[in-house]
Amino acid sequence: MSYKILLADDDKNVLSALKLQLKVDGFSSHSVKSPNEVLNALKNEEFDLVLMDLNYHQDTTSGIEGLELISAIRKNDSILPIVAMTGWGTIDIAVDAMQRGANDFIEKPCDNNRLNNILNNLLALKDSQLRSQRLATENDILRSINKPKSWVYQSTAMQQVMNMVNNVAATDINILITGENGTGKSQLANIIHQSSLRNEHSFITVNMGAINEAIFESELFGHVKGSFTDAKANRIGRFELADQGSLFMDEIANIPLSQQAKLLRVLESGEFEKLGSSKSQKASVRIICATNANLEDMVVEKQFRQDLLFRLNSIEINIPPLRERKEDILVLAFEFLKKHTQKYQRNITKISSTASNKLTEYQWPGNIRELDHLIERAVLMSNNEELQASDLLLKESPANISNSLTSSTTTGSSDESWAQLSMEQAEQKLIALVLRRFNGNAKEAAISLGYSKSAFYRRLEKFGL
Repeated sequence: MSYKILLADDDKNVLSALKLQLKVDGFSSHSVKSPNEVLNALKNEEFDLVLMDLNYHQDTTSGIEGLELISAIRKNDSILPIVAMTGWGTIDIAVDAMQRGANDFIEKPCDNNRLNNILNNLLALKDSQLRSQRLATENDILRSINKPKSWVYQSTAMQQVMNMVNNVAATDINILITGENGTGKSQLANIIHQSSLRNEHSFITVNMGAINEAIFESELFGHVKGSFTDAKANRIGRFELADQGSLFMDEIANIPLSQQAKLLRVLESGEFEKLGSSKSQKASVRIICATNANLEDMVVEKQFRQDLLFRLNSIEINIPPLRERKEDILVLAFEFLKKHTQKYQRNITKISSTASNKLTEYQWPGNIRELDHLIERAVLMSNNEELQASDLLLKESPANISNSLTSSTTTGSSDESWAQLSMEQAEQKLIALVLRRFNGNAKEAAISLGYSKSAFYRRLEKFGL
């Protein structure tokens, strides 16, 4: 790795000598002659270390300009290594420089071997600090997703999906995964990453539906300290975290129109700027997106940029809903039964024929996620070695509810079965019905029901939809 050093000295002969020595030692460098030029360079470019004189134009021995420059640099960057140098070194100046944030101090003329050792040690320390910061950020704001197991399926529809995945996973092409809520879009994205050439690097996920527009840039691109009121430290964004790996953007349809141009620019150039900084950074990222919305309809309605859609859906993979691949229902049910009996240490190994019929007849508006939650609940409810239909708590399919509600609306008749439900049960059934009416589009369903986006997603999670 080639490190870039910022040199600062008002003596052009010193700068020339240092540039030559750094080149011999394998470093690249950029030189400036004043404190203001140092700050401007740091604002516009990325440097790995600053090697700076303490004395410039005010006088020749106090070092005050350099000391104030160290404080100014540290105000905006707590990690960047700073090596102070002076031809008029005293213990007091060295102590003051270190107290203000310098990492080391060297007298001029510089001993080349000592300078090389200082630079290499500080750069190695900086790399270690950045790795620690990156790991802490990942643990703090991102979901850690383990390498996924192979999907369990036997339907022809899912075989076709996995054949497509096998064909494109090893490429770097951007992928758009579509399908209803709960069909497993995030798990499929993880499988694609693990099957790609980037699988030794990060798989970073971000739910675009959960990001407030006000913090969109900070979440995706990061921010620098002081860029806004609560920015008390530098933050690494998702694109930087995903460098050399994959970035999975779930609920991509929820990106505000005002922010879509910023995302498009990053996808086109691979460059971005942290909020509050004008320095461009590059990241090599494989983009995988997912949505339950019809993006082409949103383009027509001027809610989604067509040029952004072209960038995202180089390959589109649609996961069919569970009701359209009934061959997978019982296979998945037994997989979830095994998982939850191990988790709760229950001795349940079978599903009765009546319960199996109930499972295959149900319409599953919440798809695989709903099935998983239902089996977990049934395992906790059951007192037998075989799951019974009564353990499932499936009384009526959403399809029948839909027909009943439609009939009630058009004829004015009342549905007594609804009146006997608890408020929570009625809310769950109504949400399932409205989701089906909008073909699984959570955003449209939330608007129809008068829920805020966050409130609606909490209910989807609560009810396993």
